[in-house]
Amino acid sequence: MKKSTTGLLLGSALVVGLSGCASSASQPSSGTAASADAWYQHPFFCGLAGGLIGGGIGYAAGNDSDDEDTGAALGSTAGAAMGAVLCADNSPKPVPPAPRDTDGDGVNDANDQCPGTPAGVAVNAVGCPLDSDGDGVADYQDQCPGTPAGAEVNALGCVQDLVLRDVNFEFDSATLTMGAEQILDGVAEKLRANRNVRVRIEGHTDSLGSEAYNLDLSQRRAESVADYLGRQGVDMERMRTIGYGESQPVATNDTDAGRAMNRRVELGEWE
Repeated sequence: MKKSTTGLLLGSALVVGLSGCASSASQPSSGTAASADAWYQHPFFCGLAGGLIGGGIGYAAGNDSDDEDTGAALGSTAGAAMGAVLCADNSPKPVPPAPRDTDGDGVNDANDQCPGTPAGVAVNAVGCPLDSDGDGVADYQDQCPGTPAGAEVNALGCVQDLVLRDVNFEFDSATLTMGAEQILDGVAEKLRANRNVRVRIEGHTDSLGSEAYNLDLSQRRAESVADYLGRQGVDMERMRTIGYGESQPVATNDTDAGRAMNRRVELGEWE
């Protein structure tokens, strides 16, 4: 058989063979895993086949012994390269899904040590709510921020009952002032966030007036605070109101300043 004829046949074989490899490699397999990983689809074997076929073409196309050797070497190199390229898997690779952040706190679920953080709550690097004073009560639930280090606190984050300063009432009544309502809005927000705690709301008065009158007034004022917190979304079942009247002063009743301190509402944990 003439070398030209041999070259033509081998060239055709190269085209058909490498095209088949390329088609097999690029098409997604719908069969078994064994079919998808067939040995003849591997770029190494396609390259080897291409080298052999290309070398044969180069040899067959040469006119003398030197040309035959040179042609075989060039054909082998070119065929190997073409076979490897054509059989390489160029199919699109799946894009891995983006990390999930279910609670939207900026820390993905895989690294989040406190999943389910409420929306808008500031968190640290591991997804846990900030606790600036380190008392074990997160900032967004802490009614007493800035507790000294090492202090033992209750569920409200307070060392002792919290005096609701500036929660004042209209003169000789249980009606909250506008300023008092604004302060209680902040209290309500943290109580809504800290749903596992129950609270005591205690009313106190100074000694002006009769003891019986002051006892009733302190009870009505405590209930007024509870009613307002209830309207802001705090479950009434979590609150207990107690009026102590003038019986638990924290300052003297002989001065205006002392009496002002005694007229107060306190918030504490109801155990």
